[in-house]
Amino acid sequence: MMLMNEWLSLSAAAELLGVHPNTVRLWSDKGLLPVHRTQGGHRRYKRDEVLLWAQTARETHTVHPEDMMQSAIRNVRMQITEGRLEAESWYQKLDSDARAQYRLGARSLFQGLMNYLASTNEDAASEAFAVGYEYASRARRYNLSYVDATRAFMFFRSVLIESVMKVYSEANIPSGKAWEEMLGKMHTYTDQILISLLDTYKALETNTNGKG
Repeated sequence: MMLMNEWLSLSAAAELLGVHPNTVRLWSDKGLLPVHRTQGGHRRYKRDEVLLWAQTARETHTVHPEDMMQSAIRNVRMQITEGRLEAESWYQKLDSDARAQYRLGARSLFQGLMNYLASTNEDAASEAFAVGYEYASRARRYNLSYVDATRAFMFFRSVLIESVMKVYSEANIPSGKAWEEMLGKMHTYTDQILISLLDTYKALETNTNGKG
């Protein structure tokens, strides 16, 4: 028989909440989730407190996009270094210096989204254009076609979206308005970048051919 006031380990509390144990540990350390310590220093949770906290969190949780994005950006490097880049056809065409530039350039995409979320409409459009220009000019510099330039951008966009969704999921944020708003903003931002990338690439190509 399951008792509502039974004690749970960290892993059991995580299973009850449907999140990773590291997420429960983080919530506990931040004082968000009620936690008790044994004499040996182990975390223990009361089932009824965990369930009450989960219900309250669902009803009152306020999402701060900037905080969520910071957490997502910390997850990006891990995803990029797991061999995924090496499997990309466009990436295989680059030398070591060019590869390093693309990895570093990923930061501008992620930081750009941070700026986009905090910008006015006019500033947001400028932010997206700047990132698109950077991707286009880098592709031209390393002799990538406009198709490969697009593939490179779409790779990093996928990593960005996956990272944000992972953070939202681990934070136990119910799918709904918060998810819809963030996904909507990410798609608007990245769509504007893609248009800027293609327009810039075409302009750079025209200028080069014209000089020839």
